[in-house]
Amino acid sequence: MYENIKQKFTELEQELSNPDLGKDKDKMIKISQEHAGLKRALSLINELEKINANISQDKEIIASGDQELKAMAEEELGGLEARAEKLKEELDEEINPSSPNDKKNAILEIRAGAGGDEAALFAGDLFRMYARYCERQGWKMELIDSSVLGIGGYKEIIFTVKGEGAYGLLKFEAGTHRVQRVPETEKQGRVHTSTATVVVLPEAEEVDIEIKAADIRIDTFCSSGPGGQSVNTTYSAIRVLHIPTGIIVSCQDQKSQHQNKEKALQVLRSRILAKQEEERMANESSARKNQVGGGDRSDKIRTYNFPQDRVTDHRINESWHSITRIMDGEIGEIVTSLKKAAKAESDAAKS
Repeated sequence: MYENIKQKFTELEQELSNPDLGKDKDKMIKISQEHAGLKRALSLINELEKINANISQDKEIIASGDQELKAMAEEELGGLEARAEKLKEELDEEINPSSPNDKKNAILEIRAGAGGDEAALFAGDLFRMYARYCERQGWKMELIDSSVLGIGGYKEIIFTVKGEGAYGLLKFEAGTHRVQRVPETEKQGRVHTSTATVVVLPEAEEVDIEIKAADIRIDTFCSSGPGGQSVNTTYSAIRVLHIPTGIIVSCQDQKSQHQNKEKALQVLRSRILAKQEEERMANESSARKNQVGGGDRSDKIRTYNFPQDRVTDHRINESWHSITRIMDGEIGEIVTSLKKAAKAESDAAKS
């Protein structure tokens, strides 16, 4: 049933072992990415085939009439069949992802919205939540740029998440997040409402998006720290303008001008790729909404209500309790629910 995948994987391995492949960098990257993508599918296929073999064995035992062995086989069979169904779902998703970008790494941009200092603190809380989630997933995070406020929050923070299928899971986090809680600075104990926006981009490789030198303008400036004060006297910070789209990216957190330029171009490629994907999806569905609105309190995808110890995702009208645990990165259940809802909506649209 899956012989074509096995054959394709073998062909890719043979191509990777060809010493001449190193002469064509773009081709080598493309083949390596395709090989890595099929590797997980092959692992799922191997596990599914082993389970199917065990299922057949249990059915033979049940049919044999041996009462003692039959009871054991029947007890085991239910679990094996449930696991087989789950593997089939995972395999189908691996082979036919909902988006061609789902297997890519992700770039997250978190920005403080309405609510002043409390919004900046909440942006920092979201960053730590995603950091803990990525740690649990075994993914690696790399800081690209940040604007830290003296109170310990972030006006803005941009970072890369590197890991198999990172974008496919984290894309459901895109939107305006709203928090309702008593700020540490509130002496009268009143609950305040603040927001932070999250943008999730698929990380674009050079082979995905080509940026021509004539299409960009690069400016340099001195890096700044909390409060806007200059933290060095060298022009290491970079601002890149992509003239055809008007997209502007700044980066100042790296150690050198060269590193800041590389990170800025990395974000620029990803924003261009995301823009192209938005346009493609908009053509398919005129009703599609942008990932992030204006960051207003009423423009929200999820609410974190601390007094009621509840997190509610408004897209699927579902709530979860134990907010401390969720803020510590245990958002897997929320992501899974959103993923299932998205698949159900997609399946319904196709039928």
